[in-house]
Amino acid sequence: MVVAYRYGSLVIAGIGMGWAVVFAAIGWWGVVALDLAIIASGLSIYMLIRQGHFAFGLLAAQAALMAIAVTMGLLLDPPTADAPRVTHIYLLVVAALGYLNYQREKTRAQLVLIGLCLAGFVVLASAPLHNPYTVPMPDTVRSAGTWANTILATSLLAGAIYAMQAEFSRKDKFSRDLAAALWNDEFHLVYQPQVDLARTTIGAEALLRWTSPQRGPISPAEFIPQAEKSGLMVGIGGWVLEKSCQTLAAWGKHPDFRHLTLSVNVSASQLLHEDFEETVREALVSTCADPRRLILELTESVLVTEMDLVIAKLDALHEMGITISLDDFGTGYSALSYLRRLPIQQLKIDRGFVQDAASTSRSASLVSNVVRIGRDLGHNVLAEGVETMEQHSLLARAGCTLFQGYFYGRPMTLSDFELRIEAEANGVISIARSADA
Repeated sequence: MVVAYRYGSLVIAGIGMGWAVVFAAIGWWGVVALDLAIIASGLSIYMLIRQGHFAFGLLAAQAALMAIAVTMGLLLDPPTADAPRVTHIYLLVVAALGYLNYQREKTRAQLVLIGLCLAGFVVLASAPLHNPYTVPMPDTVRSAGTWANTILATSLLAGAIYAMQAEFSRKDKFSRDLAAALWNDEFHLVYQPQVDLARTTIGAEALLRWTSPQRGPISPAEFIPQAEKSGLMVGIGGWVLEKSCQTLAAWGKHPDFRHLTLSVNVSASQLLHEDFEETVREALVSTCADPRRLILELTESVLVTEMDLVIAKLDALHEMGITISLDDFGTGYSALSYLRRLPIQQLKIDRGFVQDAASTSRSASLVSNVVRIGRDLGHNVLAEGVETMEQHSLLARAGCTLFQGYFYGRPMTLSDFELRIEAEANGVISIARSADA
């Protein structure tokens, strides 16, 4: 898609330059000015995309090209008995590229631009729309322009369709690779420590990672949304839950590990699946894991679903002994009315609040209030994304007692995490921390 827009913008600039030369030779400087606007738009779009302003560049490109196509259709390309209007075909190109962009990021502005392009195409294709500002063209120029614009617009439309098909094929292949990864054991878990006020490790969050033989390591920010769209998250989430329960069961047999908790992320699609509670129960029974050491983290997106159904499911999970945590608290749909009704036992303060807390007094006050709300409701409060001692101290003064972030440890392999716990049990880390203090 990036390639399509980048080179498409250069083609548009080239078209404007070609017509500018033609009309400059005729001496029609008003039309040359319009062609210069086309050139400037094409080059500006190219530079925006090249400099990384992709989202803005795409929307600006569509708006500019739509305006230029409509202007040309009204002023330079009215239908005659000998030549039809053809410049409106460019509106289909813009609409096609807009739809491709909409698949990447669904925004209302993008839908509006697509609708305007299609409406403009229908109007320009169906009505002559003669006006007193029409620029009369010599027959030879008009005939050549009709052929040239039809060929160029059709070629660009074919390119847009090819880019669209390539993007859909890539996503389909990506989804197939995701499904295969589950069966080929390409996923693995890493563990990020969670600590208490004394910075002693009390548990971890299990984080999913994917290393593809063909693609290499793939960011969770890329594959998890695609897994959700493809309906694969229930299966992948079930694998994460099974592996996590196996880890908890193994920890329960080790005196240095049996106190540890393990947090597992659960998506809204997982939670709302009809067999989710039974899947959790089977994972606990088959592995003999202690449900009291398992924490299921839910994002606030579950709050926009059927609340009564969510509450019933969470009640069933809590009856098993599982702790329910609300992740990224404060960024989405949470409200006190929801918190009073939901059977949750832990709140995780979003990392965005934590990052800002040490920089402004307003953010620090907000974090303090979030901690106070959680404690007043009887919930444990854990702050994630802590990266500095300043943030840790501020959160501790606010009343927070549980923490997670790079300041305490990055996500690590299971063996490295267990070595960390053994070192703490032997007093190695605590001695080092006392020396730092």
